[in-house]
Amino acid sequence: MAFSFLTQELAMDLGTANTIIFQNGQIVLDEPSIVALDNNTGKCIAIGNKAKLMHGRENPGIKTVRPLKDGVIADFNAAEMMIRGFIKQVNSKHKSLFTPNIKIVVGIPSGSTEVEIRAVRDSSEHAGGRDVFLIFEPMAAALGIGLDVEAPKGNMVVDIGGGTTEIAVISLGGLVVQDSLRTAGDVFTDDIQYYMRQQHNIKVGEVTAEAIKLAVGAVIPELDEEPEPMVVRGPNLMTGHPVEIAITYQEIAHCLDKSIAKIETSVLHVLEQTPPELYSDIVDSGIFLSGGGALLRGLARRLTEKVNITFHVAEDPLHAVARGTCIALKNTDNYSFLMR
Repeated sequence: MAFSFLTQELAMDLGTANTIIFQNGQIVLDEPSIVALDNNTGKCIAIGNKAKLMHGRENPGIKTVRPLKDGVIADFNAAEMMIRGFIKQVNSKHKSLFTPNIKIVVGIPSGSTEVEIRAVRDSSEHAGGRDVFLIFEPMAAALGIGLDVEAPKGNMVVDIGGGTTEIAVISLGGLVVQDSLRTAGDVFTDDIQYYMRQQHNIKVGEVTAEAIKLAVGAVIPELDEEPEPMVVRGPNLMTGHPVEIAITYQEIAHCLDKSIAKIETSVLHVLEQTPPELYSDIVDSGIFLSGGGALLRGLARRLTEKVNITFHVAEDPLHAVARGTCIALKNTDNYSFLMR
């Protein structure tokens, strides 16, 4: 192709919590999926990290929007601004006389409806994508983990993102059985906020709840390596006075219990529907965990005990889907599971 230098190839994991962009096999952008808008004009003031700093600290003239909810686009306009802004950020690093044709692969939840799929495609095209390919996230996660998705062999992936948990059995380049749950990272954050209110009478914002999840997030009450308790400060709901509380991982394991149980039920449900030949493959090779939720302490152990099949946490689970979209980008001609 004579004008290949005019084609820019980007692989994007458009996540509820974070957007990651790969270019030439390298991560060129990894920022929160959030936009800050001017409340009067609707203009975009900031995106990504800069907008995240404003989140929860806005004044009446500014509002922060998370364009994706439950893994799909909830605010079309903000999503377009965000994708356009991120692509511009990536492009600002490469000065070019010409506007490149952008070829882009975007990961989407496997439970997406036609309308939701079109929203992602339209947003990507409006933001400058000429060639837009879509890939289901569990397929991308499997590619990113390094599984051979086109082999006549069953592989099972559980991808716990910010908005959705994707559970899928993959064989011969297709999703054989899949389930997409709206119980994922954002729900865990809500659980923590609710727990802090109910148990400790303390009000914490989304950003603090997220920090608690990272510092002491766990799903079993007994860990081999125990994280230090995290000190949380906030207003007492009764008196309004500032209080300090040390939160342990056992408390978080207790407060996330119901949400994790929903994921367990869904994993068992998918396994029940799996054809016997593929089921035996899965028992042999185990089930792979990816996404930010895979970093919750003790998750693989809890699921292994519940399901009686070994669970493996992928290396660098946060970027598994993005790595998979990157691999798909290099093979857009060969992979039949990519949607145009």
